[in-house]
Amino acid sequence: MFRILNKQRLYENIVKIDVEAPLVARNAKAGQFVIVRLDEKSERIPLTVADHDPNKNSITLVFQEVGASTKLLGRSKSRDSILDILGPLGHPTEVDKFGTVVCIGGGVGIAVVHPIVKAMKKAGNNVITIIGSRCEDALIFREDNKAHSDEFYITTDDGSCGRKGFVSDELKALIDKGKKIDRVIAIGPVPMMKAVSNVTKAHGIKTIVSLNPLMLDATGMCGVCRVTVGGVVKFACVDGPEFDGHQVDFDELSIRLIQYKDKEQIALQKCEKCK
Repeated sequence: MFRILNKQRLYENIVKIDVEAPLVARNAKAGQFVIVRLDEKSERIPLTVADHDPNKNSITLVFQEVGASTKLLGRSKSRDSILDILGPLGHPTEVDKFGTVVCIGGGVGIAVVHPIVKAMKKAGNNVITIIGSRCEDALIFREDNKAHSDEFYITTDDGSCGRKGFVSDELKALIDKGKKIDRVIAIGPVPMMKAVSNVTKAHGIKTIVSLNPLMLDATGMCGVCRVTVGGVVKFACVDGPEFDGHQVDFDELSIRLIQYKDKEQIALQKCEKCK
């Protein structure tokens, strides 16, 4: 059992929990994830580690309540327990002194990119961070990311904070101004990562994206999390979750993500009845 040390609602449907998980806290690296199972009847949920503190034996998980399982997890309270946490899983982010690295987070991806921002800065890079959301209130982890960035930019869909528009617009503006960029890391909704990859591809800038396909066993056995990268089938759980954004088939990924929407809605309706 893994005890929830703290719970905080960051936005309407975005929740942050700190969980006591000593082994994961000691071994997790930027870009890795865990599989969470709330109880014996729960499905397995992949969640990226947004932060970890070996001294406190804790990891930080940030998730959006979109389906039945995340809704139930969101109802948990401090001092409650989670049955299973498996991890850390996946390949960690490649961290090195690349030069100027642009880290981009959209939506919940703002929290997910946080450990990467810290790691890139610690490695001696000039770190430019761009975060974006629908509105100002949804800009989670704003100060956390800003604290480790040399330059920091904000975009919002409604213009309530920073540039009105998308993170890809801010990135394009930096490139158009002549900013030399050695690497881009983008994490967020599929359309956002696709847009960022399209911007950088035209300029030959290495771009890494963290994919969020459907996932089941997270061991590479079931094949549920398959994605096509460079025309080759890969499994996000063991080959990723990070891939070259210029090689990812984002259209196929988008289709796969909505395959079970009807069944997810049925489960969500049942969950709402059991409040």
